[in-house]
Amino acid sequence: MKEIVLAGGCFWGVEEYMSRIDGIKETTVGYANGTTENPTYEEVCTNITGHAEACYIKYDENILSLEDLLNRFWKIINPTLLNRQGPDIGSQYRTGIYYIDESDLPTIMKTFEEQKIKYDKPIVTEVEPLRVFYEAEEYHQKYLKKNPNGYCHIDLNA
Repeated sequence: MKEIVLAGGCFWGVEEYMSRIDGIKETTVGYANGTTENPTYEEVCTNITGHAEACYIKYDENILSLEDLLNRFWKIINPTLLNRQGPDIGSQYRTGIYYIDESDLPTIMKTFEEQKIKYDKPIVTEVEPLRVFYEAEEYHQKYLKKNPNGYCHIDLNA
């Protein structure tokens, strides 16, 4: 299994969207690349933890390539918005690709460069190695499966 962490605004929608893709084997929402250890959701919402709401993804590369996965991710975010997606505003809603395997970086950068030509504004999506990931509280896990009419800022059919 390959692993990657993606931040695309509110993690509920990112997780639900990703979980529907053939080849995705596991998703977990949590807080990535901040400075506060074991933050709570309430702490992350203060904008002082440095964490992004993110989705940890395990996928089968024999079914789904990293390039295909990332191209689907790019469809559900606006990579030119800094610290926001949809109506959600704050540094925890920034977009990011946090890689675990250094060998994934050329593919990540290939898709990044392909996205740049689609926008008039610069892309602000972070591309960084994953430094830390803390699992979010249980009520956030699979939130939209538990609450099918719950809030979601993305088109789950994109």
